[in-house]
Amino acid sequence: CPDLFPLPVDGDPHNVKWVFWGANGNYMIGTFDGWTFQREGEILSADAGANFAAAQTWNDIPGSDGRRIQIAWMGSGVYPNMPFNQQMTFPCELSLRTTPDGLRLFRYPVGEIEALAVERHSWCDATLRPGDDPLDGIHHDLLDIRAEIDLGTARSILFTLRGEPVRYSSSEERLFCRRTSAPLRPVDGRVKLRILLDRTSIEVFGNRGLVSMTSCFVPEPDDRTASLEAIGGTATVVEMHVTELRSAWN
Repeated sequence: CPDLFPLPVDGDPHNVKWVFWGANGNYMIGTFDGWTFQREGEILSADAGANFAAAQTWNDIPGSDGRRIQIAWMGSGVYPNMPFNQQMTFPCELSLRTTPDGLRLFRYPVGEIEALAVERHSWCDATLRPGDDPLDGIHHDLLDIRAEIDLGTARSILFTLRGEPVRYSSSEERLFCRRTSAPLRPVDGRVKLRILLDRTSIEVFGNRGLVSMTSCFVPEPDDRTASLEAIGGTATVVEMHVTELRSAWN
């Protein structure tokens, strides 16, 4: 499932690179003259989750929109007693941005997800001590979580969503979800996390899409709990919005 598409670097329309994409989520950045693609740099990986494959981007998005939008196949998921096999990811907007490690592809959920919002819970500059749980009382099966957290002295930040842990380790500078992990360096002592919780999947994005982790999971139907805790020290929730979503099919 190859794909080949142009993207502006850091939003500059006068500086465009091409991305060559493979079915396994690996990609190369380079140039393309209409005949030959010339790779610049190493082969990179776009997603560190357990179930990400065969992603493709849409063609013919109107120029007035200008986005490059991608959707992937979530392969190898297991759905007991369901009349379907496998599923697709949330659509994501792609961008090329300069990082301390060089040019990287960022993946971030499209803004249209806001149309599914039902109820929003927000926090700002909230101290998070061991034993605190600002999400206590939230019971919903579809969630969109956006959080910026100052790590402070905490060794780890742990979200548990419908029984599924999503953990950021300060000491390792790694993000963990569904038996996989990815490196994620904090910026000025802070990390930004976006988590999309669906009925049979969880998609995690770190630092505005520098890291993405796409995984299938089937929670217990009656478990709609959510929690957030700091482990081993105190952190600060600089800003967090937890949005309960409705089904896209209703």
